[in-house]
Amino acid sequence: MIAYFDCFSGISGDMTLGAFLDLGVPVEWLKEQLGRLPLAGFDVCVDTVSRNGITAKSVQVRVEDDTTSRDHAQIRSLITNSPLSRNIKQMSRDIFERIAQAEAVIHGCAVDAVHFHEVGGIDAIVDIVGTALCMEYLGIKTVIASHIPLGKGFVSCEHGTLPVPVPATLGILKGVPVYGTKTPHELVTPTGAAIIVTLAESFGELPDMIIEKTGYGAGKRDLESIPNLLRVITGTGLCGDTGQRSALHKDTVVVLETCIDDMNPEVFGFLMDRLFEQGALDVYWIPVFMKKNRPGTLVQVLCRRNLKEVLIDCILSETSTLGIRYYDAKRCMLSREDVIMKTAYGEIQVKRITEPDGGVRIVPEYEVCKSIALEKKLPIRMVYDTIIRSVCE
Repeated sequence: MIAYFDCFSGISGDMTLGAFLDLGVPVEWLKEQLGRLPLAGFDVCVDTVSRNGITAKSVQVRVEDDTTSRDHAQIRSLITNSPLSRNIKQMSRDIFERIAQAEAVIHGCAVDAVHFHEVGGIDAIVDIVGTALCMEYLGIKTVIASHIPLGKGFVSCEHGTLPVPVPATLGILKGVPVYGTKTPHELVTPTGAAIIVTLAESFGELPDMIIEKTGYGAGKRDLESIPNLLRVITGTGLCGDTGQRSALHKDTVVVLETCIDDMNPEVFGFLMDRLFEQGALDVYWIPVFMKKNRPGTLVQVLCRRNLKEVLIDCILSETSTLGIRYYDAKRCMLSREDVIMKTAYGEIQVKRITEPDGGVRIVPEYEVCKSIALEKKLPIRMVYDTIIRSVCE
């Protein structure tokens, strides 16, 4: 399932939840799941409203006491110790991590010591964990977003009066395509920015897809020129030009590359580790011949757009190169998901891949097979074969 976030009027946590509920996530199911968090004294209230004649869902989190200031370590622990699924906990932690990193830079403190104030309130925790729950309920595997509009003016918060966009929002949106507007209001909140930057694989036009549903989440203001709505469009990808439903989906990534012929080769291994740690999708070393017929290495890195600047900084810091080339590249991929399956070695994580004809292929994870092979002193080839046979029986 593909979801396109059309952020023509910005994005916030409550707008995201509203759009997901409008797409069909049951309100009572969401409340039940959020009730499993180690939090008390809140309720999720949902109303149907109209913005410029468009019906949408408006979400409000009502709390008895939202004065608690939580730091990042406390929020991470709260989510980790909840009984929610591993994927939901990881997605929620990733979103909060982006806010914490931006705030740490602004306030000059450690990430774990960041106090969230408003964002640490129950409403923000509900918005973020609720978003992760809705993603899983709807089966959304790929998120693509429009370019992000930014308002102007000033907003009052715990730290006093701040310019719009607030510093945390700008920090989170680093590397993301944005554009300015004349709207004198905050269109993108730090929570909304963190949600879309964490979820989106790319930012651009509506992708080729077969539309299935459209959901609208309402903001709290009536804007003069445009409806204060977030629109989320869901559907499936296209196979070639036939218009048939397919396991294929498309996205856009950034390719970073540079050629190096004057560096200690031992550095390349360290560089690869650092690039993967910082979110690279893939890293290649390609032998090339450079000027004066000197042998060199073409360093090529695939990444999502929002990580382009981070990975460029990493390459420039860790290598002897003087510059980086980068460009967009379109991808067409088979649908895949991580699942837990019973095998001869117990329950392990594998990839379930859907072929273009609808068939399913199971691929064991290398690191899992490696651990089993070392633990049981078996050839890794035998571990692969045994897992595949056992899941196919």
